[in-house]
Amino acid sequence: MARRGGGCLIPLLVLFVAVAVLTDHGKDSDGGWDGPRRPPVEGAQVGPPIGPERPPLPGGDLPEYGIEEPARKQDSQGTGFAVSSEGVWLTAQHVVTGCDRVGLATDTDRAERAGDVYQSRVSDAAVITGGLPSETLLALSRAWPREGDDGYHMGFPHGEPAVVHSRFMGRGQAVRLGHSEPVLAWAEIARIPEFDHELGGISGGPTLDANGRVVGINSAAGERRGRILTTDPAAAVNLLEAAHLPAAGRAAAPIADMAGAAARFQNLVRGGAIRQVYCDVFE
Repeated sequence: MARRGGGCLIPLLVLFVAVAVLTDHGKDSDGGWDGPRRPPVEGAQVGPPIGPERPPLPGGDLPEYGIEEPARKQDSQGTGFAVSSEGVWLTAQHVVTGCDRVGLATDTDRAERAGDVYQSRVSDAAVITGGLPSETLLALSRAWPREGDDGYHMGFPHGEPAVVHSRFMGRGQAVRLGHSEPVLAWAEIARIPEFDHELGGISGGPTLDANGRVVGINSAAGERRGRILTTDPAAAVNLLEAAHLPAAGRAAAPIADMAGAAARFQNLVRGGAIRQVYCDVFE
């Protein structure tokens, strides 16, 4: 049960999907990698966080959500989305933190290494550079949604493409490792396709509003189905500006309903604008 003003915390699980450690395969002529469904990648440099230090724990009246961090970072997969034709991608910070190598999926059994990774100090947001180019881009918004607004969370829970429909509940604070960060809280309504397993793997994917704009990055979900946390809408824009990186998302078309959101997601995946992000951790 949530309490406003610093009572008990709603426990949430960070959206990680642990996968088996894989051996490296030889690099082929086009820069990709052969391998099983969760392929190894190499070359990405994970840089230190940028921006101001995280704020201390809040004393305000926003609801707080406790985040359970894994005891040890393992190989995992999340989601990322393109915001510039120059190979700039956004994802969740926890998807790439602690990774020795980061890559973007090119097929179900192939991935291509990314370039550098820039992490935010004040939100669960990260930028990947030197990624796969995409002419299909997502438009970012700084505006907060209004209570009751529709949200469409896109990504690859358990490695499978899916869209989760939700409605905006309000702003909050995510608390992890003694720090807090602003988040948006959403109440889940439906999933396409329907499934019962947790949402691990959707982290880092975009949350679109009814206008088709990105209003947050998927960050965490409740142990019990029903609550999703995303970053503050301005987090992605601020991080890109701090890293002096371009974002050239084009004007977005509105999304009328869940069927429209599913079709939009399908088009974005086909256009190469939303992909799985793979994290390799050396033993």
